[in-house]
Formats: sequence, structure tokens, C-alpha cells
Amino acid sequence: MQWILTATEQPPSCFIQAVKQYTPLSSGVFAAQLLWQRGIKNELQLAAFANFQKYQPASPFEFGTEMHLAVKRLKDAGEKGEKVAIWGDFDADGITSTSVLWDGLGQFFIQNKQLTYYIPNRLKESHGLNQAGIDNLAEQGCKLIVTCDTGSTNIDEIIYAQQLGIDVIVTDHHTLPLERPPVSAIINPRYLPKEHPLFHLSGVAVAYKLVEALYETLPDIPQHPLTDLLDLVAVGLIADLVQLSGDCRYLAQLGIQQLQADYKKPVTERRRPGVGRLLELCQKNGDRPTDISFGLGPRINAVSRIHGDATFCVELLTSRDIQRCQQLAEETELANSRRKSLQKDVQNQVFKKLSQLDLSTTSVIVLEDPQWPSGVLGLVAGQVAQETGRPTILLSTESGESQPIFARGSARSINAVDLYQLVKEQAHLLHRFGGHPFAAGLSLLVENIPLFTDAINQKLRQSLGGMNLAPTVTADLEVKVADLGKELFLELKVLEPCGMGNPIPKLLIKNCWFENSWHRNQQDLQGKKIQYIKTEFDIRDDSTHNPFPGIWWGHYKDELPLGRCDCIAEIDYNSYKKRYEIRLVAVRPSVEAEVKTQNLAMILDWRNQDYSEKNSVLKIPHIPTSWDDLRAWFRKSLYNQQQLALAWSKPQNSEPKDIWFTLVGIAKYLSRTNQPVTRIQLLEKLGISDKSLHLGFQALKYLGFTVQRQDRSLQITWNAETSNETNADTVINQFLAAVREEQFQQEYFTNVPLSIIQAMITFDSLL
Repeated sequence: MQWILTATEQPPSCFIQAVKQYTPLSSGVFAAQLLWQRGIKNELQLAAFANFQKYQPASPFEFGTEMHLAVKRLKDAGEKGEKVAIWGDFDADGITSTSVLWDGLGQFFIQNKQLTYYIPNRLKESHGLNQAGIDNLAEQGCKLIVTCDTGSTNIDEIIYAQQLGIDVIVTDHHTLPLERPPVSAIINPRYLPKEHPLFHLSGVAVAYKLVEALYETLPDIPQHPLTDLLDLVAVGLIADLVQLSGDCRYLAQLGIQQLQADYKKPVTERRRPGVGRLLELCQKNGDRPTDISFGLGPRINAVSRIHGDATFCVELLTSRDIQRCQQLAEETELANSRRKSLQKDVQNQVFKKLSQLDLSTTSVIVLEDPQWPSGVLGLVAGQVAQETGRPTILLSTESGESQPIFARGSARSINAVDLYQLVKEQAHLLHRFGGHPFAAGLSLLVENIPLFTDAINQKLRQSLGGMNLAPTVTADLEVKVADLGKELFLELKVLEPCGMGNPIPKLLIKNCWFENSWHRNQQDLQGKKIQYIKTEFDIRDDSTHNPFPGIWWGHYKDELPLGRCDCIAEIDYNSYKKRYEIRLVAVRPSVEAEVKTQNLAMILDWRNQDYSEKNSVLKIPHIPTSWDDLRAWFRKSLYNQQQLALAWSKPQNSEPKDIWFTLVGIAKYLSRTNQPVTRIQLLEKLGISDKSLHLGFQALKYLGFTVQRQDRSLQITWNAETSNETNADTVINQFLAAVREEQFQQEYFTNVPLSIIQAMITFDSLL
């Protein structure tokens, strides 16, 4: 991965002094540098950026004729007593959009009588309108559909709705069709110039602007203030990762302020008890954008990823029933825990498949598996794209009897590639497709996957013209451990809310090291462990004697280097632990460490090669099962002043159950013949580690076997009276799980790049 430190000129002292007005506890130098490099270079820009009270928001009627048409059609519906349906979407932006219209239009139409809503099922339906859902609304007598966060390109479905006597108002922010759709109105900021302050609105903000226009047109009708909707607007805006500039930033600032104010109230007085309970469950208090991006947003998204149907999320966000909201919040939290486990499972499987690809000849990664749950494919695709620097498309196949076999999936891109246009050019191979330049969903016939993969790779190679797709991570500022703490946190908080176009500041810390690291599995509400890992640590460098705490999500402590390194991190405040900490983003050997490592030892990669005549180096003949094994070999090579060679071959592993049956067969034979056996003989015969063999011995005891040591051998005997086969399954399963984990590790060490091995096992020699 390529590391980039953002270049910047030193801001003038007058600008630093202006910034210091907003950072009274510190010098303001770091914030000034960041603001300057992000284009905030005078006091007027600074005031509008840092203080939302100085910002003048745009009128909803800057959408022009379309907004007037939308308001007129809604007024007509109200006067005629027509039934109106909100058509939302299943992600966080779509759910909050639906909730804003449910609460907002609910001031003009009686909820559940004149007003209803429909959320497509993520696992059964696609984004956007569909005929089955329209039929459902027609049967309920709906005469008007108001979409939110969707609908711009659903031309066929809009025409179908018209044929059933249903008009459509589209509120959306996604890609526009070539021609205006046949709707009563379409409110989409993409019709505006790119420099317009409304251009970057997400779905929830567009929905809010429609409600705002109604409030201005019919000011005497609403019973609740328009500002009651702003907390929902902030959640959707930040969760959808839109560019937080112009009105987007203004609305997010107002919304976060309201979110925090509502959370501080007693539970019985909260306007949104569901949101408050959800914040409690994710140990946040609503005052930070990260409380949404890492807390509320993923949890709302998780419901449709796991259950498909996310309809109850609207109730969670809008109901005043405290008991019901607590129940729904806990269901949402459990869905998020399940999502984490599924995501980790799929991630492991994807990276196994990825190891078989030649990335030097792959521009777009396209992988498919019938077992992958479609709900988490977008998340994993995003991880792969970030780590490989390549657009990634992950597909899950689905089929029905006597029907074509389709693959459905998600695509995620990198900054250099407009994924939407890239995939759109292969539309003739697709069944459905839609999305953004950086994220998309698609479906196609399974038989078309090879053609699609070849075509999209060829197209990207042509458009890149040889440009390197190496993954990158960008640091904004270089700091020392001594700089970390409350002052720096509050200084950088001036830039919040952060998002697209104004990312969370990334801090480069050079020549540092980690201490007191430990990791643990997360637990769900029921106390069950899930596969999601979090590592905690202290970071230190030579600038101070005091360590600073930090966390690394999704990583084990063994992945932290043992010696000096460079890292990129974000500074954060943990409201649950009441402490400031860093969140690790990336780590690598320090430049000094790399030079020293080259002088210490050269590691040779002889894996799966014939090395019988190469006797001048220290060879690791057997595949290791841990980094500690490799580090021990490396220390030995340094002591002997030999080069170290990775000389193992890919193992021919048997199935864990077959290994168990072999162990039982050996035990039966040895007990019958009264022959001794050495532990080494058993290990070589079974191809497992000493740890797994110990578990195997524990399991044999439940079958009536006794394993005793005699001199340097083992004696195995059997007594039927000591057998307890009914309780043996648990211990046998522990043995099988240990063998599976070993085989997974062996597979990993067979394929892991030499560069990673070099980095992981050489750090400790620098201490």
C-alpha cells in the first residue's frame, strides 16, 4: 500500500490567528493547516464553515418548477382526500428519508389512513420501484406515490403506476435518466449546477427540502416545527457518505446538535426514544459525526442486510412508544452483531479466492460464490477495493426451478474510477443495474459473468492507459505521541462534521511502537461471541514518556508490529470509557526499520520449490501455524548469521473428520497390540500440531482410551467401562475445530505474500 502525506503550504499567521478564535485551548496551527489545504483560506469562508449560524441555507424552491409541481400535487391530494404512499429504500439514507416524509407529510396527511409507506426487501427486491409493490399500493387505493432516495430511472415502473391511476413524485439524488421521466414532479439535485449548495444533497436532505417547501406554502397546518426532522436528516446525510459541503454541511451541523440535545433528555421526554436507545446500545451520545458513521448508520443498514425487510426501522426512528422502541432497538443491535459475523465469514472466503488471482493482470476484481449472503457483499467489496486499490464486484448466485440462474451482487470502486459509467457500458450483459460512481448494485445471468469480467477489465485497462492501481492511504498531518490528547482532539473538531470532500483528519506518527496490546471478540446483546475482533493497545514514541491508548478494529494483536514503525491514525473520544484515543488506520515498518532489516537478514521464498541442493541457508521445512513460530526461526537465523528460507510446501491435508477417524483407528490398533508410539510419529502421521493432538487425546478419553507416558513413548490402552460416548461430541468438535483452524493457518502461510512475512517477523529485532 502506498502512503501519501498531503502536501501543504504554511498558512499565514493572520489565518492561524483567525482559526485560534475557534480553538481557544490550543494554538490552532494543526486546524489552520488542514483548513488551508482544504481550500478554506479567508475569514469569510472560515466563519461559514465553522459556525452554521453564519451560513445562509438555500431555499427549497431553488429546485425551480419541479418543486412547485410537487407542492401543487401534494396540495391537490390533500384537498381530494387521496391516499398517499411513501416509497423508500432499505439503506440508512432511504430509511431516514422515509422517516422524514412519514413525520413531515404526516403533518398534512393522517398517518396510517391517508398516508402509508413501502420499503422494498433488500434480499428479495432491488433498489427502486417494482411492479409487485405498486400493485400492493394500488390495492390499498393509493393515488400518489412519493419516492425518496430512489426512482429517477424507474421509467417502466412509473408508466406502469400511471396505467393503474397512480401519479408519482420522485425525490432522489441518484443518476438522472437521459430524458425527464413521466412524473408529476422530479426533485433531484443532479439537475442543478455542480457548484450549487444543494447539489450534494443525499436522499434524506432532498426529502427534507420537499417538506420544507410544504411548510412554507401551508404554514398554518403543521403542529410540530420543521426542525424536529433535522436529527434524522443528519443521520441519513452522514451515513450515506455524501460530500458535506454547502447545505449538506449546514443541515448535518444542525442535526447533530439536535441529536445530542434529544439524547440528553430523560428517556420519557425524548422525541425519538428509539434513536436514544440505539445510541446507548452502541455506547455513543450523539454529539459526533462518528456516532452516526460508526454507530447509528451501520445498525440501521444491518436490519435489511440480515432480515431483508427493514420496515420496522421507520417505526424505530419515529415512534414515541418507549417500550416498543427499546424492543426494536435491541432487534437492530442483534442484527448488527449478526452482520459483523457474516461479514467476517465472507471476507475470509473472498480473500482466499483473491489469493488465486494475479492482481498484476487484474484491473477489476469480479468474484462469485453461491453461498455468499448478498446483504453483506457491498461491505466486503468495499474492504477489498480499499486494500487492493481495484474496483471490486462480488456476486452471489440465485436460481429458481425452471428459471434462469442469476447472480446478484454489489460493486465498490476507488477514487480514480467511475464505477457507474464503467459498468453501464456493459449494460447489454446485465439484467439490472444502478448506483453511484463509487457504489453500485447489479444482477446478470451467471453464464454472462466470464464475458462481463473480461469486458470490464479490458475497458478499464484502456481507460487507465497504464496508470497504477496500487492501493493508497493518505495522511493529512504529521504529529508526535506528545501531541495526542484533548487539545488536539478539540482543535480538529473544528472540521466536523467530516465526510466526502472533508475527510476525518488522518495523522501520521513516525518511529513509534506499541505496548500492552490485547484483543477480544465482540459480544452481542445475548452475550454470544461474534467473529468481529477489536485490538486495544498503547502507542509510544520518543517525544514523551507517557503512552497513549488506541484501538484497531477488525485486527488481532499479533498483527501489530513488535518494533518501531510508522502508523496512520484518527484521534477520537471514547464517551463510554471517558478517554481520548486513536483509531489505527494503517501501519508499516518505519523507514529506519526497513534499512536495518535489510542489513539484518534476507528472507528467501522457496515455498513449493526443490531446495535439496541449497544448503547454505537456514530452512524452515514445515509450514508454521503462527507468527511466533516464524519469529523464533528469524531470531535463530540472526543468531547463526544465516539467511532464512521459507522452504515448506503446500500441505496435502485430509478432512478433519478423516483425521479424527485415523486417530481413533491408531488408538484401537495400539491398544490391541500393546505397541508404544512416540508423539512425533503421531504428529507426522496425522499432520496436525501438538496442541490439536492434545485435544485429540482428551476426546479419546471419552471413548474409553487412556494415554500414558512411558519413557519417551506413549502407551494407549482401552477400557469399555470408562467410555462415555454420549458426552464425547463436544470434545470431538473442539478437536475438529482446532484442526480446521490449523489448516486455515497453513493455507494462509502457503499463500501470504513474502512482503507481509518480511514485515511481520522482522520488527522485533529492531528493539
